[in-house]
Amino acid sequence: MAGTIENRDVFLSKIAKQLGRVPKIEMERPTWQYQPQDRVLKEATKDELVEVLVEQCKNIHTDIVLTNTANLPVDLQKVVENYGGQSVITWKDTRFKSFGLSSLMTAQWPQANIQLYEWDSEQPKENIRQAEKANIGITISEITLAESGTAVLFSSKDKGRSVSFLPENSIILIPKSTIVPRMTQAARLISEKVRTGEQIASCINFITGPSNSADIEMILIVGVHGPMKATYIVIEDQ
Repeated sequence: MAGTIENRDVFLSKIAKQLGRVPKIEMERPTWQYQPQDRVLKEATKDELVEVLVEQCKNIHTDIVLTNTANLPVDLQKVVENYGGQSVITWKDTRFKSFGLSSLMTAQWPQANIQLYEWDSEQPKENIRQAEKANIGITISEITLAESGTAVLFSSKDKGRSVSFLPENSIILIPKSTIVPRMTQAARLISEKVRTGEQIASCINFITGPSNSADIEMILIVGVHGPMKATYIVIEDQ
């Protein structure tokens, strides 16, 4: 439901006047003398960031595959087979076609008895049902944090959140161009979208490998409330 705010400025002005203040239209951001967050991996090249991501994946129990567009169908098929095939759910995303995956998904998988379901914004209940029973969910990272091994997923009507956390296994395609040093850069990119008035996702998920928890005695348990296993596939020419 869309709504409107009536007489907001008048209301806030009255409150400010009673408090002896001048209402501010826009808050000024402070300029900090020290900003150590900007120094982390500051001079790293994309190739060096990939190396950092590869090493971090060892710590977050995530497999990682380095490939390019030409070899992506073969490498994706290997990962799908490694997870047992069966059924796959994906976003409705034109990037799968641009990555050269149309033939694999729509021709080869049906021939191999791998069921493919594409998210359908007009079938919300069916989407959840399919995500619950799917063996594999495939998504695409919008921003990738090398330092923590985190993929950032933007939801939309065609990119359901359930695809990344209901299936037993998760595959996240990572265009190399999306890799940044850390959360600092991701926050700035998202903040800039907001500042310029760009429509952003209603939900932004930061996913670091398969689901895990260390709530009890700091003992890490992997696969407790989401995907049991995860694989990142870095596409080096994207």
